Amino acid sequence: MPLIPEEPQIHESAQGPRVTPATGRTASTPRPVPGPRPVASPRPAQPGPGPARPAPPAQRTHPTAGQPRPAAPRNPSQPQIQLIPAPADGAVDAAEEAVDLLLDSGRAPGEVLVLTTGELHPWAAHELTFGEAAYWAQQAAGDDVFYAAADTVGQTSLRPVVVVALNGGNDDESVRALSEATAKAGALLIVCGDSQLANTALGAGV
Repeated sequence: MPLIPEEPQIHESAQGPRVTPATGRTASTPRPVPGPRPVASPRPAQPGPGPARPAPPAQRTHPTAGQPRPAAPRNPSQPQIQLIPAPADGAVDAAEEAVDLLLDSGRAPGEVLVLTTGELHPWAAHELTFGEAAYWAQQAAGDDVFYAAADTVGQTSLRPVVVVALNGGNDDESVRALSEATAKAGALLIVCGDSQLANTALGAGV
């Protein structure tokens, strides 16, 4: 009787040896290392004849003056309001720091509008030297933080965040500016300046 060759045994795994991870160890997932926020690239020079357009004044870095103090919005249709107490001569510095915190937290530059009730912010003063048409065109582009005088708030577009620096002007003008700024802020209004004036304009509890 002929011999029947033995059938080859089929092993459960033909894919090679299995590696069992060590007990209690979980494979770590690489995480991005936080680093400093990249500096925004300078705007390109305007086309046309004439001297090359100088870069705008560099933003200064200021020591921390305190985190914005949140408060409940006055009603669901209005933005959240935060107050950063500051003297008139320190309101612009406080606004600059607030902008830095917003950008560091993930806000896009084009979502932020900064208004000053007194002297113009240095960036706005610089950009206006190239003409109002070019200045307002940057606001319409909506790709960067825009700085404007509070008395021109009617010409600005609604943005998610509005920062107001109470750095001068009389109280009536400041109250009116805050009221108009509230209408321009889609989600958040930050007021940097005199607390009593802000409370008078925006209501108690700010």
